[in-house]
Amino acid sequence: MADYRISSLKSPIDVTEYLFARLHQVGVRSIHGVPGDYNLVSLDYIPKAGLKWVGNVNELNAGYAADGYARVKGISAIMTTFGVGELSALNAIAGSYSEHVPVVHIVGCPSTASEKNGMLLHHTLGNGDFNVFMNMSRRISCCAEKLIDPSTIAAQIDHALQQCWLQSRPVYISLPTDMVQKKVEGERLNTPIDLSYPINEPEREDYVVEVVLKYLLAAKNPVILVDACAIRHRVMDEVHDLIDKTQLPVFVTPMGKGAVNEQHANYGGVYAGAGSEPEVKERLESADLILSIGAIKSDFNTAGFSYKTSQLNTIDFHSSTITIRYSEYPGVFMRGVLRKIIKTIDLSQLSAIPGPRVSNSQATTPDGSEVITQAWIWPKVGQSLLKENDIVITETGTANFGIWGTKFPAGVTSISQVLWGSIGYSVGACQGAALAARDASEDRRTILFVGDGSFQLTAQELSTMIRLGLKPIIFILNNSGFTIERFIHGFEADYNDIAGWNHIALPSVLGAKEGSYRTYQVRTKAEVNKLFKDEEFNTADVLQIVEMFVPKDDAPRALKLTAELAAHRNAE
Repeated sequence: MADYRISSLKSPIDVTEYLFARLHQVGVRSIHGVPGDYNLVSLDYIPKAGLKWVGNVNELNAGYAADGYARVKGISAIMTTFGVGELSALNAIAGSYSEHVPVVHIVGCPSTASEKNGMLLHHTLGNGDFNVFMNMSRRISCCAEKLIDPSTIAAQIDHALQQCWLQSRPVYISLPTDMVQKKVEGERLNTPIDLSYPINEPEREDYVVEVVLKYLLAAKNPVILVDACAIRHRVMDEVHDLIDKTQLPVFVTPMGKGAVNEQHANYGGVYAGAGSEPEVKERLESADLILSIGAIKSDFNTAGFSYKTSQLNTIDFHSSTITIRYSEYPGVFMRGVLRKIIKTIDLSQLSAIPGPRVSNSQATTPDGSEVITQAWIWPKVGQSLLKENDIVITETGTANFGIWGTKFPAGVTSISQVLWGSIGYSVGACQGAALAARDASEDRRTILFVGDGSFQLTAQELSTMIRLGLKPIIFILNNSGFTIERFIHGFEADYNDIAGWNHIALPSVLGAKEGSYRTYQVRTKAEVNKLFKDEEFNTADVLQIVEMFVPKDDAPRALKLTAELAAHRNAE
């Protein structure tokens, strides 16, 4: 006898097959995560949907990797198990929420019958509350869906994926074990999820554009400042068209690094308040109007809140709000406003004064020392190492601040976690980014810069890279511990020290076969120069690890300043 519950379905399909098919449709090709008994049956469906299972060494690393994957591929997915698995991933998911990264977190959960009967199951708190972990995730997700009713599950999945894309933030999907093989309407898959962005009401948009243009055309010295949310909310086409149309000087923040083509004639450098280069600071802070696009004015993004700009001279463009001086226009989306400004601006009335020109110039030491200093290495990276379309990942710490001094070739993607700042993030993100580039069939190098202290938190993810055959270049900056913490407090304190590792032995220890990797150690500028000129190194088709020794007491100027201000705030 036919099951009356599915007899009305034109094309019945299992819930998990539907979920994974939708993930494939929105661009996901690999799913990160760790298997657990509440998600095992679901994992069987992955190959059927044309997806690949990554299989990370732990859930935290899986979350970091999913974040890195999404920053390259546009969206990502991670699958964990109820309680113990999902909680291990929450730090990473919180970082994705903080930094506006679209990650789909799917959690395999106990059956609805187990929950209804309040069974004392493993991975629970033993109090019968099966919603406690989902409720934790609600605060770091833009949408949370519990799939318990087959009649609504397909719509719930579509809504969650839509919101993940449009809001550019994580979503949470709870998938009980007894729902995995329930049937939903597969015919829905013939209609793609609507991922189009909202359109502004014409009258409101026209009014806001009119006000923006009034101030822009009256300004004598306007500039453009691009930040992270311009990238996350996908308005970079509009930003580049605005730059090309207006020929205004354009600057980026640390979180906006890589957003703008740094080879563009109008590119003026990185603005981070007092952490900026002097000519950048002077030029931007003397502007009588700043078109600020996608701003996230956090402490590390502003070098300790050291901006010297006035809101009276600022127009802020956010995903769904425009703020003109002190007047706020909620519900007006920046995409439409930017596009209309580009279309309607009268260039004959616009004043465009050129900004500073940026170059990769190394600082020299008076004694001609061969010691690799922070001031020397970062411009050198831009001058001699990086190529067009590289993916560059920098860890919270010296690398995050040092990369400000690197002028990128065209097409470089920069990945860092300036706002959330979870140390160790970059190693997992490196795996995810490298995999995303491969899944997209893009011929791009992935290059990671991570300190020896941060590396120790997530070094196991090197094992996943080896198993997947990924081939990043990993620079481990060996400066004997937690440098950013030293400059904030306890420079000689033993809590900022770490055990010394034999870094170049790690690939072999973690299972890499001979010939599938190369390792290097560099201690002098001459050795760096030799390595960066080595054609075999630059074109290698293997995993490469470079241990670079830098002084313990050295740090980028901006890091020192920001750390000093952080220490002051902590003492208030």
